[in-house]
Amino acid sequence: MTITYEESVPSPQEFCELRVKAGLSAKSLKAATVALPNSLYGISIRQGGDLIAMGRVVGDGACNFEIVDVAVDPMHQGKGLGRKVMEYIDHYLSSVALEGSYVSMIADEPAFYEKLGYKLVAPSCQGMTKKFKPHA
Repeated sequence: MTITYEESVPSPQEFCELRVKAGLSAKSLKAATVALPNSLYGISIRQGGDLIAMGRVVGDGACNFEIVDVAVDPMHQGKGLGRKVMEYIDHYLSSVALEGSYVSMIADEPAFYEKLGYKLVAPSCQGMTKKFKPHA
């Protein structure tokens, strides 16, 4: 089957399903429905119409960019699709990032991203997170 590359975000349903399938944390359909249209950039890789890999960039479009939701269906891992997602993301970032722009990510697999030129920021900085409870 033919592999296609779409420079767009997937549907909220596909997004939620691939995150879980790839071992990332689950996101609600409501959250995905709100979040995806607010992406600065998205790449969706499909085989026969099925979403098999994805990635997004979020941020303010000038000072801060964050790479998020890089995921590859486990049935398609080891075929270079994660690298392809990052090639598309890097191409986008190189076309829009300005002098002093900050590109960040929380990397589940730091060694993978280091091969692509990304560097750990520790010990000079540390990534942090805070969980918020949903409001009604």
